[in-house]
Amino acid sequence: MKPAAEKPRMGRVRHFLDIDRFDAGTLRRILDLGHGYKRGERSGEPGPLSGRVLAMIFEKPSTRTRVSFETGMKQLGGDVIILTRSDTQLGRGETIADTARVLSRYVDAIMIRTDDPAKLHELSEYATVPVINGLTDRSHPCQVMADIMTFEERRGPLTGRIVAWSGDGNNVAASWIQASARFGFEMRVACPSTLRPDPAVVEWARSQSATVVVMDDPAAAVAGADLVVTDTWTSMGCEDAGRPAMLRPYQVNEALMAHARPDALFMHCLPAHRGEEVTDAVMDGPQSAVWDEAENRLHVQKGILTWCLL
Repeated sequence: MKPAAEKPRMGRVRHFLDIDRFDAGTLRRILDLGHGYKRGERSGEPGPLSGRVLAMIFEKPSTRTRVSFETGMKQLGGDVIILTRSDTQLGRGETIADTARVLSRYVDAIMIRTDDPAKLHELSEYATVPVINGLTDRSHPCQVMADIMTFEERRGPLTGRIVAWSGDGNNVAASWIQASARFGFEMRVACPSTLRPDPAVVEWARSQSATVVVMDDPAAAVAGADLVVTDTWTSMGCEDAGRPAMLRPYQVNEALMAHARPDALFMHCLPAHRGEEVTDAVMDGPQSAVWDEAENRLHVQKGILTWCLL
């Protein structure tokens, strides 16, 4: 048995941390697994993760992340343990590194939904089992993988398409920017100057030959787009009374959608604040893919779990 303080060597386990850490081929394999699970192509197999246990650490509350990961793991034959801040010693001063070492002795994988990405990275550094990013304040890769899966179902490959983001340049927007470099689509982000995406994320994508345009005009961003995406104006931990007024011009409504292609889709990772970042007419309209998008969290995360553990 190795000493508890030993760090794992890089490459020993498969973590799913951020889209920019993967090549296009690996992301394609994960998506293909998700598509296959949804089509039922693997339903005749015995539970491929039978006997495996996923620990899920929630430092931020969740509906879709919790239910989709828990259901997915159980459908794959495994089991889950739910841990909130009050359930662990993290809230009482135990380090992330020590938590990683201990959990690695009990479970087969760890999913964490947290604020600070440094916690995610420290957990993956010291864990000897796969670590999955369920969300941080800087990225949300599982969500964007589900979004891409949804677009592919409805419209085919994203390569050569235009994706337009209108609103806060937040963690979901960052993962979309990363995805543009791996899936070959143009990414346009319209947001106020004070709420723009992390410049380092934008520069990384451009260094990978991605076309990423950041602007303050939502109509120009959406013009001719194949997909329009937004998110809540007030993310957990980012409450600011001034945000609604600042972001009002970026609301996705019928007038804004009219600038996109006639067959453009609309997506929102949910939960939505109807009447703020999106109107009911768009949310419930024929171009909306939000419910398929939410369902596909289940299928794509089954692909992620399978890729990490098998």
